[in-house]
Amino acid sequence: MAIRWTVDPVRPDPEVIAAAVKVLQGGDLLILPTETVYGLAADSGQAGAVESIYRAKSRPGDKSVALLVAGYGLLRDHGIFPDSRAEKLAEKYWPGPLTLVLDSPKGFLGFRVPDHPVALAVVRGMGGSVAASSANISGEPPALTADEADRSVGRVAAGILDSGPVSGGIPSTVVRVAGGRAEVLREGAIPAGEIERIEI
Repeated sequence: MAIRWTVDPVRPDPEVIAAAVKVLQGGDLLILPTETVYGLAADSGQAGAVESIYRAKSRPGDKSVALLVAGYGLLRDHGIFPDSRAEKLAEKYWPGPLTLVLDSPKGFLGFRVPDHPVALAVVRGMGGSVAASSANISGEPPALTADEADRSVGRVAAGILDSGPVSGGIPSTVVRVAGGRAEVLREGAIPAGEIERIEI
């Protein structure tokens, strides 16, 4: 059974965050809130932990799991040097509900800077990045509360950070940027038309 912590959504207790970080460092999964939906997170540096996200969600192997990062500068740690269009999108929408799919030494990967103090505190505690996907079985509605996330994937999580209902409810918009062009792969909280109107 997962350890469950009630955490302030604005000023999370550092001791609670430290305990949640230990869960991830131990190779286990953690349910945590973001500004859009509740997520299921793993240590991005442990391949086995990331694979656990796929198993927990029954997620197809051809759909990659995005990385939550603490800031734009962390992209360089992953060998990514974004072009001016990606930089402009990040400048406007990060932190926020935008996942940028960028070319990296490991192929195309998705990155997002969450606009939620709890998620950001965990990411920072992990050194700047964690692998994460929505805390629900693939194809099912996303979880907007810790209870919903627990019912869906709680059986495989070792820890749950409960900061109450999230306000967004709509997953992030996913945009692939390559060759100076932006392609909306999934329309979410940010309308596709708004992305297309961004000028560089």
